[in-house]
Amino acid sequence: MEKISQSLEETVKELEKVFQDCDDIVKRRFFVGEERRLEIFMIYTDNIVDGGAIEDSIMTNLMNRSRFYLGEGAGSLRKLQEEIISIGELEEITTMQEIYDAVLLGDTVLLMDGNDFGLQASTKGFPSRGVGEANTEVVVQGPKDSFTELGSINIVLIRRRIRDTNLKVKRKKVGKRSKTDVAVMYMDDIVRKEVLQQVLDALDNVDMDGLLDSGYLQQMLERKWLSPFPQLQMTERPDKAASAILEGRIVLVSDNTPFVVMVPATLNVFFQAAEDYYERWQIMSFVRMMRYVAAFLAVALPGLYIALTVFHPSMLPTALALKIAETRQNIPFPVVGEVLIMELAFELLREAGIRLPSPVSSTIGIVGGIIIGQAAVEAGIVSPSVVIVSALTGICTFVIPNIAIVSGLRLSKYLVILLSSILGIYGFWLALLLILIHMAGLKSFGIPFLYPFCSGSVNDYQDLKDSIFRLPLFMMKKRPIFARQAEDRAIRKGGKEKNVLRK
Repeated sequence: MEKISQSLEETVKELEKVFQDCDDIVKRRFFVGEERRLEIFMIYTDNIVDGGAIEDSIMTNLMNRSRFYLGEGAGSLRKLQEEIISIGELEEITTMQEIYDAVLLGDTVLLMDGNDFGLQASTKGFPSRGVGEANTEVVVQGPKDSFTELGSINIVLIRRRIRDTNLKVKRKKVGKRSKTDVAVMYMDDIVRKEVLQQVLDALDNVDMDGLLDSGYLQQMLERKWLSPFPQLQMTERPDKAASAILEGRIVLVSDNTPFVVMVPATLNVFFQAAEDYYERWQIMSFVRMMRYVAAFLAVALPGLYIALTVFHPSMLPTALALKIAETRQNIPFPVVGEVLIMELAFELLREAGIRLPSPVSSTIGIVGGIIIGQAAVEAGIVSPSVVIVSALTGICTFVIPNIAIVSGLRLSKYLVILLSSILGIYGFWLALLLILIHMAGLKSFGIPFLYPFCSGSVNDYQDLKDSIFRLPLFMMKKRPIFARQAEDRAIRKGGKEKNVLRK
């Protein structure tokens, strides 16, 4: 790696060459000192720096406070560092690549003739939106703030909730060209060291030009990339990320995105919403059970309808079978065609609702579904029962709080439809069995995807207390399987803490 030359002219010439045609790069020469005039070269990127910090902490101090003999060679630049420049973050850099990275990151670099190093002053001032409300994980009761596109703010939002010296932050740069900052956050006394090392190694092995969103990071870190099911979890809620860290999980905060990645992840965490722990355990246990039922219906209902009406109508009540047959008398398509038409129509409505502005999207989804369904029935294209099945399937997907697992279930549904249309009820159960076998083979950094529904004995079945049902908080004393077993007490034993929680 090329070192910084002691000759300022050579260094400036190289910088001019590298930043040629980069009009947003600001370069300025000026002199300091009274008895001995010393030339300083300053370089930074316009519009991503804090102009006030540059003027007050660097320029004003250098112009007004350096009117004396600074000395020669490295002593001059170090005296600026130690006595004159009043910026908190100030460090020495010795290579040209460090200059490039610092300038593009939003820092200011100072160079002086006769010195083979430069000073990197932290003057970042990226334009960003303020902390807003969560859009994809809305809660009725609980914190309303959400992550932003600025990674440093996201780290602070987590720090606000965990004021512990054991909360560690390791920074890495990912992407050969984007050099995106990724912060690895974890509790040092709770995290599993082997999982942490796997995550750090995986980040070091990410080989791509640019990391533009945490979705890139999720895809690069997943082991089973052919699976439709996510093996890492994403969230835009700081309280959810803080809770994951306290469980022993690792949070990856990527710059330029309002979503963070949480690892490891199991199936049950995708059915947990932040609000589950802010409401009473009885109602939230009922709601969570409904989510699992909705997930099953979202995958199984269309295929089950095909299997029963086409291959096994005798399994239906006689009155219901006759009613379905009556409504299908003038339908020109087979049952499979009906189901696929309506399912694809609802998929299109879902995508249209996402792309349209918020005030219009909900109207399009509701009105579009009603109009298309009613018109299709009146035109004799589909039967009313198929519209009901497709609508119920679509509603079930909205009950699940995580969009990533919903996408996996949406794709799995078509496997169930395919096998059910070929083999009937046998194909229906075969498809469900194949999906279950596939999920059983998934792991997230060593943790089985179906845990705690499999291998729950590893943690004395404690994780089942926060799975399909959520027991009261004072009963969930042990941390989940993600945590180091030596530090597994989330709620300490003893009458004082326990009684306070029970009041």
